[in-house]
Amino acid sequence: MSCTRGRLALLERGGARVEVHQLPARSDGARKPKYIKLGNKMKIHSMDQGVEHMLILSSEGKPFEYSYSLEHARFQSVLQEKTIIQITCGDYHSLALSKGGELFAWGQNSHGQLGLGRIFPSSPTPQIVEHLAGVPLVQISAGEAHSMALSMTGNVYSWGKNDFGQLGLGHTESKDSPSLLRALDSQKVDFLACGGSHTALLTQDGLVFTFGAGKYGQLGHSSTRDELRPCLVTELLGNRVTQIACGRWHTLAYVSELGKVFAFGSGKNGQLGNCGTHNQPVPCPMKLSPNEELKFESHTSGKELIMIAGGNQSILFWIGKENSYVNLRRRIPTLNEATVKRWIADVGTKQWQNTKRDIREIFSSPACLIGSFLGKRIATEAMSIHLDLNKARNTLIELTQKDWITNTITTCLRDNLLKNLPFHSSHQEALEVFFLLPECPMMHDSNNWESLVVPFAETICKMSDQSSGILEAYWATLQESAFSKLVQMFKRAVISQLHYWTENVENNCRIKALLEMLKRLHRINQTKCLLPPSVFAVSELSNWLNFYGEAYRRASWKVTLDTSADIEYCVIFSHFPFVFNILSKIKLLYADSLLKIQEKKAQAYLRLAGLLEHGESELDLLPTFNLKVRRNHLIEDVLNQLSQFEKEDLRRELWVSFSGEIGYDFGGVRTEFFYCLFGEMTRPEYGMFTYPEEASYMWFPAKPKFEEKRYFFFGILCGLSLFNCNVANIPFPLALFKKLLDQIPSLEDLKELSPVLGKSLQTLLDDESDDFAEVFYIHFNVRWDRNDVDLIPDGSCIIVDQTNKRDYVSKYVDYIFNISVKGVYEEFQRGFYKVCDKEIIKFFYPEELKDVIVGNTDYDWETFEKNACYEQGYNSSHPTIVMFWEALHKLTLEEKKKFLVFLTGTDRIQIKDVKDMKITFCCPAHLNERDPIRAQTCFSILYLPKYSTMERVEEALQAAINNNRGFG
Repeated sequence: MSCTRGRLALLERGGARVEVHQLPARSDGARKPKYIKLGNKMKIHSMDQGVEHMLILSSEGKPFEYSYSLEHARFQSVLQEKTIIQITCGDYHSLALSKGGELFAWGQNSHGQLGLGRIFPSSPTPQIVEHLAGVPLVQISAGEAHSMALSMTGNVYSWGKNDFGQLGLGHTESKDSPSLLRALDSQKVDFLACGGSHTALLTQDGLVFTFGAGKYGQLGHSSTRDELRPCLVTELLGNRVTQIACGRWHTLAYVSELGKVFAFGSGKNGQLGNCGTHNQPVPCPMKLSPNEELKFESHTSGKELIMIAGGNQSILFWIGKENSYVNLRRRIPTLNEATVKRWIADVGTKQWQNTKRDIREIFSSPACLIGSFLGKRIATEAMSIHLDLNKARNTLIELTQKDWITNTITTCLRDNLLKNLPFHSSHQEALEVFFLLPECPMMHDSNNWESLVVPFAETICKMSDQSSGILEAYWATLQESAFSKLVQMFKRAVISQLHYWTENVENNCRIKALLEMLKRLHRINQTKCLLPPSVFAVSELSNWLNFYGEAYRRASWKVTLDTSADIEYCVIFSHFPFVFNILSKIKLLYADSLLKIQEKKAQAYLRLAGLLEHGESELDLLPTFNLKVRRNHLIEDVLNQLSQFEKEDLRRELWVSFSGEIGYDFGGVRTEFFYCLFGEMTRPEYGMFTYPEEASYMWFPAKPKFEEKRYFFFGILCGLSLFNCNVANIPFPLALFKKLLDQIPSLEDLKELSPVLGKSLQTLLDDESDDFAEVFYIHFNVRWDRNDVDLIPDGSCIIVDQTNKRDYVSKYVDYIFNISVKGVYEEFQRGFYKVCDKEIIKFFYPEELKDVIVGNTDYDWETFEKNACYEQGYNSSHPTIVMFWEALHKLTLEEKKKFLVFLTGTDRIQIKDVKDMKITFCCPAHLNERDPIRAQTCFSILYLPKYSTMERVEEALQAAINNNRGFG
């Protein structure tokens, strides 16, 4: 039945026709009912009506609309391409819910009751309510000019007219799109009903909440006050309400255990069943007479009570429980354990086509997929989600054991679901399909990276900031294994796309979307520290980037990524540096240095040719930066020459020569120059740096022995070393490289610099004893580098206790790494970045930057031997070669390091060469047994005479490693 102020419509049993009566009915029966039916022997499943229209739903799920205002009205079909499972009517608008979970609305929209995101007069044709796309809805309802929807999780959404607060949002402003009611987080709503301008909610526990207009007492709160938020009907507490219905100005509530119907609100037309026409602001049982309550024996009758609340009427009638019309609410299809077993059993049978249709219905609809894996919300969790992800994982793995099912699901995801993802939604439960998809095994199949993972990433890129925030907040809750699985999914997809590199704009946009996903996950990882940063590196990218090509030259470091153009190599680096491993970053660093060197050479030659204006400095006229130094006055000579060019651009190729020795070469002299120079300047006896404990790591002094300008020059030298592809033996802790990258050193860094002090401070943090202050008896002051300082004003008088110890440790660490060295460090940093490009340096992690500046001492002597090359009469089995390797392996580690200095000019290896340590053996014809071993350091070539005895080999090797200075 459906009842309005002027009309009663009855659907005959069996659904053959609808009987419409005008109200109020006359006793003489002059007004005959009107009979309406569908053609083609179609049966009617359900119906509802507004002021001037009726909406019916056929048993096959097809909706039809009938207008009472037309003289020769006929049913008009609507939404025939969809299968509809629920319909409802407001006064002048209609809602329909499809089997796929889509909500449609049409009719008047003067108050936003269609939920389409804007106010306009009306829409004669059904429009999808995009704001609820993906939400697994279980019920819809409409009032005079407001609309409500209930999801399977118990969430309530409301929109439309709100002049009395009937939307339950805490205000009286109309809403043109669905808003989530947040006042019922602890209650799961099972049913909702819209009155004219009020709303009632029934919870899983049988509680009733009402809100909106209260003028006639229809809210049941013992008053006629309007309520702007859901308010519990306390008069019904203690009774489990099982059914509710709302008329225009009154409300009904059924308590099946008592067999009573409670009514409240307007009674002007006797609709409350209270034997009168007065209003009731509190729920009271309906009565047969003034002294007798109406009672039903529902438990034993085998029938179900159906309540209808119309405009000014109430109708109660019984219907057999076995009758299919008892439960008119059809639901969207979802998966359950029985369905999974049936699907698996149906593979290869005659039922497979029907099963295939069922699979398509669920795996093509975000709402159906979400509704299949709902679990209990855990209110105590930081981010409460509605999904049971363990159930989803297990079910999906079980389903994909059958190839037919896997292929069908894959097709549905590719052709339907991914195209219907609700990326625009602001509602978390709609966005939870994005949580589910990575749990599908087919998303991790190498055959599907392009067809599934790429569109998934592209859709996420379209999300609003609010929606992205919800997704990223969920990612941040993942455990390490699940988070890693997500990272690997996008990484593999990037690798699969690489063979399309720069082929066309479309493919570059795909890679950009995948890299954007990794960027977001990397940002989360920086906060959560779930995975090592190296996990995000895509080593394959290095092989596809030509840092020395024309694309590199054209690129700008500060370019905005333009998806309509080819992705330039440097632009990728600038936006997604984390996907490059350290070797790629070193390639970029050295390529940039080479480019700048070439530019300087070109400018110098043009100046010398007179093509550029005069007035340049001496250095500007040279293509290189030349240093000539004396070994015995190395620091003095270097600083004197640097001071002459202090204000010049030093980003050019460095050429070094030692007085009295051979001139410039291809890099061997320069390598030894830096090795010797940094060895001199970092010696504890030189006094430029302080060594806290047994000369392990050095740090800047709190009271420097030298002027701050010297630290500026030291920074320049470190920059020149890196710019010219050398390594510098500077024993700084990781803290320095964090500071160069604008990161803050921590207590862990202090433990590296000063293990004893760091361990002591950790002991303070770990101690939770009540007598902490008395036991340790320390104050807010420090002694560091022969300097006593208060960490806070009057710190030496303030004792450290349990309440302030963390602040004490924090200030201690800050003093050592920042405050005490502020002046000298800033000079060092200024010098370093005078040569090095900070835009490139920032791509490195601190650990990587340390490796590339300082080099590596993780020698692999076995690989060193395997990588050896042999020329001019030598091979790996030559007796002299066999004796040489035997003699080398006998040396101590310090002696082996001296040999590396002899061979290469330094005992440190660039990180890129750790696995490629090479030596080339030569024996020119003029060498004989009496000649010493010689080396060409720039190419790691060893000129080894063909010694005949082990004794001679060992003698020559000792002579080489103990006389490894000088290029005479």
